[in-house]
Amino acid sequence: MNLDLSGKHALVCGASQGIGRATAFELAALGANVTVLARRDEVLRALVAELPRTHAAQSHAWIAADLAAPGAAAQVQAAATQHPVQILVNNSGGPPPGTVQSATAAQFLAAFEQHLLGGHALLQAVLPGMKTSGYGRVINVISTSVKEPIPGIGVSNTIRGAVAAWAKTLAHELGPHGITVNNVLPGSTETPRIQQIVAARAVASSRDEATIRAEMISHVPLGRFAEPAEIAAAIAFLASPAAAYISGINLPVDGGRTQSL
Repeated sequence: MNLDLSGKHALVCGASQGIGRATAFELAALGANVTVLARRDEVLRALVAELPRTHAAQSHAWIAADLAAPGAAAQVQAAATQHPVQILVNNSGGPPPGTVQSATAAQFLAAFEQHLLGGHALLQAVLPGMKTSGYGRVINVISTSVKEPIPGIGVSNTIRGAVAAWAKTLAHELGPHGITVNNVLPGSTETPRIQQIVAARAVASSRDEATIRAEMISHVPLGRFAEPAEIAAAIAFLASPAAAYISGINLPVDGGRTQSL
């Protein structure tokens, strides 16, 4: 199986922690040159220093930017012009928890801009390099909510579905260029995001967080939450040459929790 990413350039968003950070390490370990993107410059600088280097020509970089800011896509485009990107990992923290009926229009718009419009701007910034290189992998880290809505995260359920439809459409449009577009759907994963969700459910139900956590784990056949590295492994496979004929899919990595087909 060919998992070698030597000579490929990956842009990993939301890389300062959690799944994004784990993905940066996994892609670097497979030989990719990795550019990490997040808001905190000092965290990214330290991360780049830690990333594996498997061969002499391998190098890593960082872009400190807020994807919600107007200039973020321009920064990425400038970097991609110098060093074309073959692998784009769209990954961003989810909208705040809450019921969909209580969500405001502003909350929907903010989530739409961050997750769909932000991802679209990044795609447009790196797409010329993918086409020129003859190699392209677009991988969106979204949620199992595109298959089964998750209680208590109404805005996220709505926007993640839009991103999944965007990706499926792109898979058809970009297939003739040899570019694949896929979605990875993490289940409950040991990240700050799951801590936020557990805390919100505890407040809403007047129960303690340990009880909420145990209840959530009880719905996972494998009996635990995922580690970020386990999600990163699926992302890395989809980024590899071995996954060249896989496109337009939603891949749950959830320990078997999702009951839909």
